[in-house]
Amino acid sequence: MESQDSDLLREAISLPRSLHDALLDLHEHPYPHVPNPPPCKKRASVALVLRIRPTYNHWPDSQQTSLPPQDKTAPFKQRLDTFFSQDWVRNGEPEALFIKRASRVGDRWTGHVALPGGKRDPEDADDKAAAIREASEEVGLDLTTDDCIYVGNLPERVVSTGWTSVPLMVLCPYIFLLTCSDSPTLRLQPTEVASTHWVPLRALLSPSHRTVEYVDMSQRYAKTAGFIARLTSRYILGLMEFSAVKLRPSESLQCSPAPGSFAEDSRAAPSLLQRFKTWCFNNQTASDSQNRPLLLWGLTLGILADFLDMLPPHTALQLWEYPTFTSPDLRLIISILTYRLRKRNKLQVKSGSKPSNTAVDSQTAALAVIDAADTKHTHNEVSIGGLGTGRYYGPSTRENLDGNGYAVGIMLKGYYARLRIAIQILLAWRAAISSVAVIYAWRLVRRRY
Repeated sequence: MESQDSDLLREAISLPRSLHDALLDLHEHPYPHVPNPPPCKKRASVALVLRIRPTYNHWPDSQQTSLPPQDKTAPFKQRLDTFFSQDWVRNGEPEALFIKRASRVGDRWTGHVALPGGKRDPEDADDKAAAIREASEEVGLDLTTDDCIYVGNLPERVVSTGWTSVPLMVLCPYIFLLTCSDSPTLRLQPTEVASTHWVPLRALLSPSHRTVEYVDMSQRYAKTAGFIARLTSRYILGLMEFSAVKLRPSESLQCSPAPGSFAEDSRAAPSLLQRFKTWCFNNQTASDSQNRPLLLWGLTLGILADFLDMLPPHTALQLWEYPTFTSPDLRLIISILTYRLRKRNKLQVKSGSKPSNTAVDSQTAALAVIDAADTKHTHNEVSIGGLGTGRYYGPSTRENLDGNGYAVGIMLKGYYARLRIAIQILLAWRAAISSVAVIYAWRLVRRRY
């Protein structure tokens, strides 16, 4: 009986059919180009590569492995309809390609799960060309072949870093669909990619795979503050907690290191002081970074959130949790201080208000794209660790937004300003408690002596 119910549910919510509709909508309604704000000159592009994995009972014939080459000149809708009309596609499992970045000293995204991509070079014709080139260089995937369909773009984001509102780069996500049934042969760049992972979209949408990522915010003071200052910050604030998704890949490929790249094996054992610092700040060593679980969070999760909420059961935003801290008293203060704000922002999402686009992680934030006429929004509002929402300099021209595409930005609007207030309240609270404790201890001492 349960098996029949699950089959009926699967038939009622056909992910391939919903994916077809979502890709068609994205192609027909592209998001606007976001120019670089002054004085930012850097642009970066990432590729969201999708495929359909055949299931055992619906394996394609040898003649159905991909679309005929001549179909590449056909209109997009015709190519998409032809591909999704195949039996193995209608009954297949849609999947997305992720990479785990190689561990590199000084790289703020070392060891993170991400999409293939990188910064735009001067020789790139446009942002899309940068995404195609980076996918070829990092994972050896050619996105210009006949068995690959370019779908369109997701919202472009202005990424800032640190406490300042100075933009770091413009991040441009693009979507590509592979039409072959066979797994493409990948060639991983050892200095850039540690591994690749094909993850079913159904797993990304599953509530059981939702989790959190803990980030030590004291690490952002590593170059500007001493050990005691960092330890004090860690003690007061605890770890910061971000919404994340556990990845359960259907297929993974580990990068084979180049000859002579095992230098880490010959390193001396860390000193007692180094071990103590690692324990205090929960720092990630190179080996720890390679062995950490696959978690999708931060900027990459923000990009995927724009896309996943277009697919059934349309609960990607409901499963998203607000960032907070592990310190119990700070957590309580944040919960009380932001209750009405969170409730109001969620109502705005449901009402389909014109949204902004924001994605966050421990060190960067994607600033919102808001019309210049919107003077009520704080200019470049950036908060803890560079996290927050802000006003951008260019217009948003897409008129048919349904409130879902940038919904995370709506939900975060004003949140980090309250977070800063919560930290100030916490410091005052801790100072008051400490003062009372010191006075009480002093009185006890005086009574005894």
